[in-house]
Amino acid sequence: MDFVIFILAMGALIVGADFIVNQSEKIAKHFNLSEFVIGATIIALGTSLPEMAASIAATFNNKLDMAISNAIGSNIFNISLVLAIIFLISRNIKPTRDFFSKDTTWALVPIMLFILMSIDGVIGKLDAILLLTLMFAYMLFLLNDTHKEKGLPPLNDEEDQKSDQKFNWITTIALLSIGFIFVISGAHFAVESASGIAHNFGVSEWVIGIVLVSFGTSLPELVISVSAALKGKVDMAIGNIIGSNLANITLVVGLSALVKELPISLATHAFDISAMVVATIMLIYITANKLYNRPAGISLLILLILFLDHTVKYKMG
Repeated sequence: MDFVIFILAMGALIVGADFIVNQSEKIAKHFNLSEFVIGATIIALGTSLPEMAASIAATFNNKLDMAISNAIGSNIFNISLVLAIIFLISRNIKPTRDFFSKDTTWALVPIMLFILMSIDGVIGKLDAILLLTLMFAYMLFLLNDTHKEKGLPPLNDEEDQKSDQKFNWITTIALLSIGFIFVISGAHFAVESASGIAHNFGVSEWVIGIVLVSFGTSLPELVISVSAALKGKVDMAIGNIIGSNLANITLVVGLSALVKELPISLATHAFDISAMVVATIMLIYITANKLYNRPAGISLLILLILFLDHTVKYKMG
């Protein structure tokens, strides 16, 4: 029964996130923001809502391991699976934005801070405030960067302008509200059912969080980024991943730690945290050398296989 509830809960999370992302994108287009800014902020925050809701629900339910492992696992999946698939299915990826000089280091900074904060064995409320402040700083950076950009083509094409004429705040707010209800309720049942699965199979909540829950909550990033890439909106797709990973550490862990201090053992979870660091460094290396191709996608998939193999052998075996 827990499996059925888990699948239905994940479905609610994905549908809710889709509602939120679609309406948020309409708001962004209404204000004529760039594709990258939409991807890195509105869509990234929308697709991170399942992780956020699941981790906060886990914290309220005293499943603290699941709160952190969900964020770490989601970061690994976003890069090693979502980005890998984008590289494998897309041809001639030529983003207009220089991700390396502007954005990818922002994905590494919160991880380094997270590791430093974890040395004493707990992510406390001060740590949470600092992580949330970092997310606010990135938003300010994007806002300032947007104002500096010159000569870029306007976001709204003819199709967007037609849809913009039909923009309705009442409809948008109503659909956003429905999306939030789906996400919050789905997160609650996802955490409860995943915990039940863990206990039935004798698997720790950390493993369930870092594999099952994190994969499920990464599905919105997967669906939306792949869809954007297929439509040629590569900046939006990659921006979604960078923004989502930043949000996972700053917002997901930060908000969860505000609810309750989160214990963390660097020694126990060294491999998982290292895999997240390696994935982020690979992202930086790829953007620095503009390796937006299939070999890069295969390299990322190799990392995913190593991560899953280690989890199966040493934590589930």
